[in-house]
Amino acid sequence: MRSIFRVAVLFALCIVGYPLGVDSFSTGSSTPATFRPRTSVVSFMAGGSDVDPNEIIARRITVRGDVNGGYVRSSIVNEASRFRRLIGTMSPPENESDTAEVYVEGKRKMVDGFIRWCEKGSKHVGLSQTLTVENVEEEEPTGLYDGFYAKTN
Repeated sequence: MRSIFRVAVLFALCIVGYPLGVDSFSTGSSTPATFRPRTSVVSFMAGGSDVDPNEIIARRITVRGDVNGGYVRSSIVNEASRFRRLIGTMSPPENESDTAEVYVEGKRKMVDGFIRWCEKGSKHVGLSQTLTVENVEEEEPTGLYDGFYAKTN
């Protein structure tokens, strides 16, 4: 029973490759298989510099589209809070405009993923709602929020 469990765990580790830091195998004709270290998407995007994906950062994102609709707002809240564990707020659009601000804080890898999700816009929000990213600004994390909230008028 123990050996079956060990084989299953080893098989899972080889497929995922995450705990071992394995990206792929390279074999030579006379040398055994060696491991290449996995390159982080975040470090690749940062130009190869050493960027900590767990660093806490903040971004202010200006989005345009059907931000008055409840579906877009609830999709943003779900993506930020439930799926990415970010904190912050989404402001309501002023004077019935179609622009809103989203302030998020969290780990760099989660914030970058949330921005990419927002940039996918209309393709993944759903139905006939539209969403485009107008601007992304760097901010200093404040730590004032304990969750992600969508403010209402």
